[in-house]
Amino acid sequence: MNLLLIVLCIIGGIGLLLFIPFKGAHSFILNRPGKRIHEANVVLSRRLLVPDTEAYDSYYKLHPEFLEADERSRKSPGLLDHRSRYFHTGTFAAAKANFEVIDYLGGLTHGLHPIQTVSAESRSGDPVKVNPELTARFITQWLKKTGAHSVGFTRLEDYHLYSHKGRGPKSGSPIQKTHEHAIALTVEMDHRMMQSAPEGSSVMESSEQYLQSGILALKLAAWIRELGYEATAHIDGNYEVICPLVAVDAGLGTIGRMGLLMTPKLGPRVRISVVSTNLPISYGQVVPDRTTLHFCHLCKKCARVCPSTAIPENPRELIDGQERWKIDSERCYHYWTTSGTDCGRCITTCPFSHPDDAFHRFIRWGIKNNLLFRYLAIKLDDLFYGRKPAIKPLPNWTEIRD
Repeated sequence: MNLLLIVLCIIGGIGLLLFIPFKGAHSFILNRPGKRIHEANVVLSRRLLVPDTEAYDSYYKLHPEFLEADERSRKSPGLLDHRSRYFHTGTFAAAKANFEVIDYLGGLTHGLHPIQTVSAESRSGDPVKVNPELTARFITQWLKKTGAHSVGFTRLEDYHLYSHKGRGPKSGSPIQKTHEHAIALTVEMDHRMMQSAPEGSSVMESSEQYLQSGILALKLAAWIRELGYEATAHIDGNYEVICPLVAVDAGLGTIGRMGLLMTPKLGPRVRISVVSTNLPISYGQVVPDRTTLHFCHLCKKCARVCPSTAIPENPRELIDGQERWKIDSERCYHYWTTSGTDCGRCITTCPFSHPDDAFHRFIRWGIKNNLLFRYLAIKLDDLFYGRKPAIKPLPNWTEIRD
């Protein structure tokens, strides 16, 4: 009886330790980039360079360090190519359709559409006077009501912006900071669709949410212009800002080991868009959640499952004055060109990407509030979901051929 009592006391003591508020993540500083990035140096911009052209020759003359890796990817089938490993008729066609619409919408980011109107209230040339707090509330509720998962506001900083455009007709042009504020929003990627990553459903869902986040940003920018203020939508393929950096400062999450935005409720299972503007908006001070960074430091699950070994297992490094994990973008993109999809294995296996239900909300609460709980959560995730979770078959409804 005494032994049983001792055992129960030990169990109770351990249980109590798991719920004592002790975050233990003070050393994980969330600092800012030391310099701006030229968009032309991003692998998704470099992939558009055409061999035997002046642009191609001049770029690789300046950056020979990228040539070998980029040529390796160019020899692979390519993203959404029918010769790629995971080619699937229905899902690949859906992704292509989504990207086709996104390409068209790219012409609307600065409000240049010929049918654009201006509201009667602002036709005088003077912007409509608005209350910054009420305006922020309106934007948040409106976007969430129409599909956004989270919305945040921040001052637009120099390091949020690329230094130069790297793709499109303005490629090479310097990017000037003309707006004072930024609005970041996320949309959720469907959990079941992502569970088949890197199969075709992942790129289908990824493109779908790039499209949906883009539509939300475009309509918000149009609404702001109707009030007489400047606004630019930053959507897939048409960025002047680095969306995850804006989203972090807007309080929507932190940058995790895999280099993606880690949101509190969905982890990296989101897509982001941004609107920059001079509309007066109210926003409070953001307190970074260092516990997510500490969890990523401990977990390493995304690094274990990455098919291209592009995600480091090492601790964060000091790069350009900023402590962060450095992803091997060339390895990652090369895998895209062989698989035919934008992969997503890291996203779907992340313990933060589980459904936002009561059980997983409890786990996330424990991770945020207790150091020991973090260690336990990692072990339990491996136990219930596997150290390297299996790839689920494509949803049955995605098949369109006999």
